[in-house]
Amino acid sequence: MNALKLSVLAAVSVALAGCSSMNPTPFTESQVKDRVAADRAGMYADQEPILEPITFEEAAARALKYNLDYRLKLMETALAQGLQDVSRWDMMPRLLVGAGYASRSNDSGGRSIGIVSREETLSPSTSQERNHTQANVELSWNMLDFGVSYYRTKQKADQYLMAKERERKVIQNVLQDTRNAYWRALGAQKLIARVDDLMTRVEAALKRSRQAEQQGLLPQPTALAYQRALLDAVSLLSVRRQELELSRAELAALMTLPPGTTYTLADMAEPTLPPVPTNVSALEEMALQRRPELMEEWYRKRVTANDIKAAMILAMPGIQFDFLNAQYDSNRFLYNNSWIDSGISVSWNLFRLASLPALQRAHEAQNKTDDYRRMALGMAILTQVRIGVQRYALAANDLRLARESARVDARLLNYAKAAATTRVDSELEVIRAEARDLLTTYQQFASYSNAQSAWGRLYNSIGLDVLPEQIAGLDVTTLAQSIARTTAEWEQTTFQSSQPVGGAMQPLPVSIDEAPAGMDRAALAQVGTDALIRHEVLARSTGTPQTLRLTVTVQGGQVGTRTATVSMRLTDAEGAAPRVFTYAAVVGEVTQRALGGVVDAAMAANAPKLVAALEAAPVAVSVAPAPAPAPADAMSMAPQHPLTASVQPLRISGDVK
Repeated sequence: MNALKLSVLAAVSVALAGCSSMNPTPFTESQVKDRVAADRAGMYADQEPILEPITFEEAAARALKYNLDYRLKLMETALAQGLQDVSRWDMMPRLLVGAGYASRSNDSGGRSIGIVSREETLSPSTSQERNHTQANVELSWNMLDFGVSYYRTKQKADQYLMAKERERKVIQNVLQDTRNAYWRALGAQKLIARVDDLMTRVEAALKRSRQAEQQGLLPQPTALAYQRALLDAVSLLSVRRQELELSRAELAALMTLPPGTTYTLADMAEPTLPPVPTNVSALEEMALQRRPELMEEWYRKRVTANDIKAAMILAMPGIQFDFLNAQYDSNRFLYNNSWIDSGISVSWNLFRLASLPALQRAHEAQNKTDDYRRMALGMAILTQVRIGVQRYALAANDLRLARESARVDARLLNYAKAAATTRVDSELEVIRAEARDLLTTYQQFASYSNAQSAWGRLYNSIGLDVLPEQIAGLDVTTLAQSIARTTAEWEQTTFQSSQPVGGAMQPLPVSIDEAPAGMDRAALAQVGTDALIRHEVLARSTGTPQTLRLTVTVQGGQVGTRTATVSMRLTDAEGAAPRVFTYAAVVGEVTQRALGGVVDAAMAANAPKLVAALEAAPVAVSVAPAPAPAPADAMSMAPQHPLTASVQPLRISGDVK
């Protein structure tokens, strides 16, 4: 009895100690700091260092390889696969192994009496020892449990496939976000220094304008109008500068770079955007086949269907097979201390059988619900594809208008610089023109970014994948190459447009035959090349080879009355049947900067005629001298690129004599 009391007391003590340990225990400040340090280290662990400027494909590769949302989906997919592997064991037979020890304080025994005589027939006896051990091994299989486990395992398999589709969606969203942020960040990189410089100059111009107003050098209404225009420019530039800064921070976050990391984007020419697709019906069909959300809904329908089937299985009879039930007992009073049982049993819950019609109706209703939910999602996806094509077309048109606006403002800036004098109002007008030019240049970059974003949304609406099946073992460079290759393949095989079919675009040989003494012809050639890139003047590889020859002359001797003329002759391989284009403008001084502005303006004025002449029969064209748009540094104008096929610009070359 003492041993029993001690055992009970020990058990009660352990239970009370366990209850006392259930009090809330918050994390300490030290534990919180350790957790934060470990989390921050894990966020940026195992990243390849940035050793060179980042291209778009490399930015996308970094975003997809290191993005935490994507890594979370990878873990969820791995978890779903692990749960599927575990569920397979539920279909196996049950194999139980048990052992135990029994002890009691007195003997287990009893008496017996006769049924008729009601007299005690035997003295009290026992057939069990006070202390004995037991062991058993049981192998059984319940067919009802097997059927339910079978459908549960199929559900886990479909849930794994659903996790894979969610992983695909995250990849597509990360790529879309990276596309949107990268091109805005690249525009920020190109413009932010110019914005800072111009804002400084605008502040100085405001100060000079106020001084001129106070000194009576400018009429008060004129001075206030200039100040109002400059303040508006400062306000807009400040807003644009904030947007530029935020775009770089957003891209850094997508690439999971540590805060404060300095990086540079590859300052390359803007890639040519694909033409607007015309095979909208084919794209809609592909979207219905490839969108992750539709595939996930389809798998969800199988999950719910298997759930109903598992419930129906539970309404069936349960058959229990006891293949092996080996028992052992050390009780010395037993005749056999070990033995084996086996058998079969059937059980049936008849109330569940009565629920079968209701289950069948629920199954049919669930199927209809899943079908309509999938069709509603499909309709939304079809709308997304069609709107995506329209949005891309509108973005392409906005980009065209933004480039045209940038060209006009650049020419206005050239005119303002050419007409600049030492007067205060003239200087203020130049600064105001520069601010307007910079804002339209920003709008041009923003329009290009919007067009890229619209193209990315079209990718998303179709459900195109750009990653290989496994990326864990790939470095950033290899992954970037895979993204570039897959993207190019999708664009070639998926999207069709009404763009005319012709030879590939290639540079057109151009030579500068004549220029004023002391001018750097190579620099003038570069100005012309940049202008041709912006104005989409290109030649096809098919057809008669042609050459563009430039002659730059200056006439007049007095300052402000000199006329610079650019003559362009488009000739065939033999130099015959020339097509002539001319452009003239008044220049203040004969300088490299002024003549560069004239060459740039000449290309802008004659670009449509040059493009038409490349495809037309020989014809002479003459353009009358125009009033002065002129000198400017064409290199200050942002390069612009075609929105149609992948092309190369005309190339202007010249040797300095």
